[in-house]
Amino acid sequence: MNQRIPVTELTSSFRERATCALDDSQLRTNFRTAMDSLMQKRADAFPDEDERESLRELGNRIKARALSQLPDLLEQLEENLTANGVKVHWAETTEEANEIVHSIIEARQGTQVVKGKSMVSEEMEMNDYLADRGIECLESDMGEYIVQLDHEKPSHIIMPAIHKNRRQVSKLFHDKLGVDETDDVNELIQIGRRTLRRKFMEADVGVSGVNFAIAETGTLLLVENEGNGRMSTTAPPVHVAVTGIEKVVQNLRDVVPLLSLLTRSALGQPITTYVNMISSPRKPDELDGPEEVHLVLLDNGRSGAFADAQLRQTLNCIRCGACINHCPVYVRVGGHTYGEVYPGPIGKIITPHMVGLHKVPDHPSASSLCGACGDVCPVKIPIPEMLQRLRQENVKKPSEGSKVKDGGAKYSAKEKLVWRLWQTLNTSSLFYRLFLWGATRFRKLTPGNVGPWTENHTAPVPAKRSLHDLARDHLSGHGRSNGPTKGGQ
Repeated sequence: MNQRIPVTELTSSFRERATCALDDSQLRTNFRTAMDSLMQKRADAFPDEDERESLRELGNRIKARALSQLPDLLEQLEENLTANGVKVHWAETTEEANEIVHSIIEARQGTQVVKGKSMVSEEMEMNDYLADRGIECLESDMGEYIVQLDHEKPSHIIMPAIHKNRRQVSKLFHDKLGVDETDDVNELIQIGRRTLRRKFMEADVGVSGVNFAIAETGTLLLVENEGNGRMSTTAPPVHVAVTGIEKVVQNLRDVVPLLSLLTRSALGQPITTYVNMISSPRKPDELDGPEEVHLVLLDNGRSGAFADAQLRQTLNCIRCGACINHCPVYVRVGGHTYGEVYPGPIGKIITPHMVGLHKVPDHPSASSLCGACGDVCPVKIPIPEMLQRLRQENVKKPSEGSKVKDGGAKYSAKEKLVWRLWQTLNTSSLFYRLFLWGATRFRKLTPGNVGPWTENHTAPVPAKRSLHDLARDHLSGHGRSNGPTKGGQ
């Protein structure tokens, strides 16, 4: 399997990628159709507004409690998983995580890996890392398999190939697999499954993500609809799960409302087809399951977010994608425009902690702040507030000490001076009056081009007379009389 070409190598900036996406009418149609369907499914899944809001509040409290106890819960998770026979590994960076996964495969002299859906493995760019070392890593989730086949990255955290319609998938299968083109979605799925099924039995190692890690019982919980997750975690002799440290919750009781929120918010389903709970490798009296189970707990900037009381709320995310589905920016430019693993609103507040603001300086500003993302978030992450905070961190002077990785990426001494002058102008009555006097008298000197705003707008020109002057004339002319007018009117 050929390696995927990183999206960031195709174009150099968010703005350029957005411009390309806006010029692609087929892409915009695909996203508009898909997002409308997903929004309607979510609305249908929560017919009772009171029940929905109480469930969101409960989900928020559960995640907040888990984060408040995060260090202790992680230790408890490791202790119980180890007691169950699962080997736990800790990785601060994606490089360390990849090295751990590679060492596990190498110990088995493995050459083939089959992988269930995992956003953390996308963070790690695991497929490319293993391919460079002669190990084939095949995606088994249908959407992931499609984008891997086309050398792309996922464009959505739940539905990786949502940017493609069935005709595009059919042509892809025809070109890459040598099958006849068809518009039948079921036939397309069967084509993919026939190719993948053989790989499950041949693979030396299976890799998966984790939706929730339960500290009290030492259990890894995965949800999915296709069965690839179950096959990836049971058919190969070794199962390696990779997840972020924020996925831990206290007990199984906490999982019930979170699971309901996840599946209903993501796909409008009351529950997914498969709910997998893994607590140990195969036991002597069991007929199936892996001989070894490993868990890799990845930090990758999460501790940085955790250290800040406000930004910590970013880690509440349960990766449902509801904020993405309702985002007016995402639906127009698509997931690949963001150039990173996590697109849309959640990507804009998570990615800076992982890769640094210097790499994604435009992410915090790529939002209309309409608030839709915060309104639909199942665990009530105040995403618009997070975006505003990141915008502030983005323009801080580096020496001021930003609490976000590579803060101050868009700091400009010139811009700071302009805003300081603006503040002075609007807080000093003397300067404000002088400005009005000059603006009304020298209005014809106003430049016609005042930056990108005037690409689609006419530059504003001051009026001949200010509102203050007009009000003063009005009061001096006929606004002084306090008695009744002639005729008693």
